[in-house]
Amino acid sequence: MRRAAAFATAVAFCPVSEAHAFKLFGITLFGSEDEAVEVINPVAYEATIDTGTTDQDLVERLENVASLVNDDGNPVSGDLGLVVKAREDRDRLVAVLYEDARYGGTVHITIQGRDLDDLPPNPTFDHSQPVPVTVTVVPGPPFTLGAVRFEGAAAGRDPEEYDLIVGEEVGSRLILKAGEQLLVDIKDEGRPLARLTERQVTADHPTQTVQVVMGAVGGPVANLGAVAVKGARTVEPDFIERYSRLDRGDRYSPEQLQKASERLRELGVFSSVSIREADSLTPEGTLPLVIEVSEGKHRYFGFGAEYASLDGAGVQAYWGHRNLFGEAESLRIEGKVSGIEATTDVATFNYSAGITFIKPGAIIPEGTFEARLQAFSETPDVYEAQSIAGSAAYSYELNETDVVKAGAEIVYIRADDAFGENEYLTFGTPLSFERDARDNKLNPTEGYRATLEAYPAYEAFNGSIFSSFEGSVSGYLGFGEEDRVVLAGRLAAGTLIGADDLSDIPVTRRFFAGGGGSVRGYGYQEISPYNDSNEALGGRSYTLASFEVRTRVTENIGIVPFIDIGTVSTELVPDFSDIRAGAGLGLRYATPFGPLRIDVAVPLRSYEGGSKFGIYAGIGQAF
Repeated sequence: MRRAAAFATAVAFCPVSEAHAFKLFGITLFGSEDEAVEVINPVAYEATIDTGTTDQDLVERLENVASLVNDDGNPVSGDLGLVVKAREDRDRLVAVLYEDARYGGTVHITIQGRDLDDLPPNPTFDHSQPVPVTVTVVPGPPFTLGAVRFEGAAAGRDPEEYDLIVGEEVGSRLILKAGEQLLVDIKDEGRPLARLTERQVTADHPTQTVQVVMGAVGGPVANLGAVAVKGARTVEPDFIERYSRLDRGDRYSPEQLQKASERLRELGVFSSVSIREADSLTPEGTLPLVIEVSEGKHRYFGFGAEYASLDGAGVQAYWGHRNLFGEAESLRIEGKVSGIEATTDVATFNYSAGITFIKPGAIIPEGTFEARLQAFSETPDVYEAQSIAGSAAYSYELNETDVVKAGAEIVYIRADDAFGENEYLTFGTPLSFERDARDNKLNPTEGYRATLEAYPAYEAFNGSIFSSFEGSVSGYLGFGEEDRVVLAGRLAAGTLIGADDLSDIPVTRRFFAGGGGSVRGYGYQEISPYNDSNEALGGRSYTLASFEVRTRVTENIGIVPFIDIGTVSTELVPDFSDIRAGAGLGLRYATPFGPLRIDVAVPLRSYEGGSKFGIYAGIGQAF
C-alpha cells in the first residue's frame, strides 16, 4: 500500500555475424539472432497441406508442426534431405492426430507426384522448378475409451482419478500423463524403485474405441539414506545437505525431493541443482541420494527503473553478494531516487538507501535471520519525511506454505505534514503470518495468499503507545484451456489503535491509499481524510478491494480490465463515508520471469484538482 509498482529494465545488444538484434529482458524485439547458414546442394521445393478438417484448433496444430510448409522458402540439402524432412513431418502429424484421439487418421505425402513410401533409397528429382510436395491429412473420427485395466502395483486404483473415463475421448497425451501420474502416486507411497512395466494401447477401428492396459511394480518401501553433495566450491557442503532438509531416516517422497531442489535454487547461489536417486537400496534398505550443484556468480550489481505518470520516474542501483561466509548469507546495498519529472526540484525527489543482510538456515534449517539499516527522504504531495530505520527479524517456516516472523525495529522520523513539523522516535516489534498457497508467485492462476501483520510500537518523544493491525487475502481462479482467463481478487484492511491524538502517530505509520499498489488512477497516497485546509491527515483505518479479469489473447499477450476500490478513515473502523474507486485496462506480455505489466486507470470520483488518470508499469501481476 505504501510503495508504487516498479518497472525494472535490463537491455542487451547482441551482434551476430552480419545481422544485429536488439534485446529487452532477453527477448529479441527486432533484428535477427540467426547466423546465415550455408546449405550444401540446395534443393528448392513448394509444399501445400490439406488438413482434411474444419476443426480450427486441430488445423492450427497440424499446420504448426508441418515444417515442410512452414519452411517452404528455405531450400533443403539434397534430394535425400527433402525425403528425410517429409518423413519427420509425417511422424509429427500422426502424433498430433493421436493426441486428438484420432487413431484411425492417416497422413499421405507425395514428392513430385510420387508417394513417400514408394521412393527409392536415394531418390532424384527434377530441379528445373521447385519440387512440388503435397501433404494430405485424413484425420478420421476421434476414438473413445472402451476399457482400461490396471495391473500389478497399480491394481485397485480408480482410472477416473487419472482422467481415464470410459466413453470419453482419450488422446495419447492423456494416456501418457495418466501413466506418469500413476508412477508418481506409487512412489509417493515411499517406493523409490517403482516403475511402469506395461503401457499397452489397442485401437479397435470397427468400434472406434481404445483399450488401455497399464501395469507397474512397486518395489519396497524405503527411507532416505546418506546424502552426498557434489559440485560445491565455495558453499559449504554440510550447509547444502542441512538446508535441503533431506534427513536420513525420513520416508522417501518424490515431492520432498522436488521441494528440496526448489529450496536450494531459491537461495540464489546455484545456477543449477539436481538430486539423483541411487539405482538400488543399501543393505539396510535406505535410498542414498546425491545433490549435484553448480555455483553461479556470487557477486552481482545492477540497476532498475520505474515509472508512474502521476508519481514520475525512478532509478535504482544495487550491489550484492550471495555467499558472504560460505552458507548462502546475502548482503545487498542499494540506493534509489524517485519522483523524477513529477517535480523539477531535486530537493523534493524521493531518496532512499539501505543495506540488508540475510542468513538462511539460521539456527535451524527452517529459520532465517534478517537485518536492515535504511534511510529515507520522502516527499509525496501530502507530507515530507526523513527517517532512519534499523531492524532485525527472525522468520520460521511452519510448513511449505506458512511462515511466521517476529522482529524489533527502531525508527527516527522528522516529518512536516498537516500537523506541522514533528519528530518521532519509535520502538516497534513487528509480527506477521503469511500463508502462500498460490501456484505461481509472479503469475498465479489458482490458489490464494493471506497475510496478517501486527506492529505494537512505543513513541518515545510523546510517550504514546500505538499498534497497527493489517490483513489481506488474494485469490485466483482460472477458467478455460490452460487457464486462458483468470479471475483475481484482493481484499485488505487495517486499523491503528492507541495514541490519544492522530498527530502522536508518525505520518509514515498512518494509513493512506492511492497509486499502483492500491487504488490505481489516483496519485500515490492521494486517498486520505483531509482537514479544512485541504491537507491530508492520514487515517487510523482503511479498506481496499481489487478485482481483475486476466485474459490471455495470445501465448504472450494478455489484457486485464480491473477496478480498485478503497477508503481511509480517521476512525478505528472505516465509516465508508468517502469511497474512492479507479478502473482501467492493463496490458501484459509474458516473459520467463513473469509478465511485463502496463496499466492505465482513471479515478471514478476524483478529488478537486486531483489526478485525472494514471499509467503504471511493472514486472509481475499487480497482486
